[in-house]
Amino acid sequence: MDPIINLIIFICLGVAGLALSVLAVSAKSLLRSATYLLLVLICTAGFYLFLNYHFLAAVQISVYAGGVVILFIFAIFLTSNKGDVLQKHQTQKYILGALAALGGIAVTAFAFWKHQFVYGVDNHTIDGDQEINMKVIGEALMGTEKYQYLLPFEVLSLLLLACIIGGILIARKR
Repeated sequence: MDPIINLIIFICLGVAGLALSVLAVSAKSLLRSATYLLLVLICTAGFYLFLNYHFLAAVQISVYAGGVVILFIFAIFLTSNKGDVLQKHQTQKYILGALAALGGIAVTAFAFWKHQFVYGVDNHTIDGDQEINMKVIGEALMGTEKYQYLLPFEVLSLLLLACIIGGILIARKR
């Protein structure tokens, strides 16, 4: 693909992701915030597709955009009344949030300037020639040896089960 088109796609995804993430934390309705979060996660999947990481894009859409946001929406419906609006925060919380955001920008800028980016005609990873095989990913996810992730996967499933049970208990109290 033409480098100019790549740059345009990257800028569009970045601007959309940034704008939607600001809307997700500043919306007055919890349901709108969850919707904006869904769109931010879809933009993140677009970044993965842009980098030729098709497996990560599929996981991003199916697990995060499809699963976690739906759990958030169920939790919002179970715990809030119709027409609930978020309360205004104190000015001190806005200042602390802005300082945290500036700290995150500073850490990102430091990592950006210290990293050696490789981009050129001879780099095969740009075209996706060096993409990892699905069998290797599957063995890494379901293996029990060093640098394999079966135990964290099972712990995460128990955490999600505890969240579901907690949501049911909160809903039953009403």
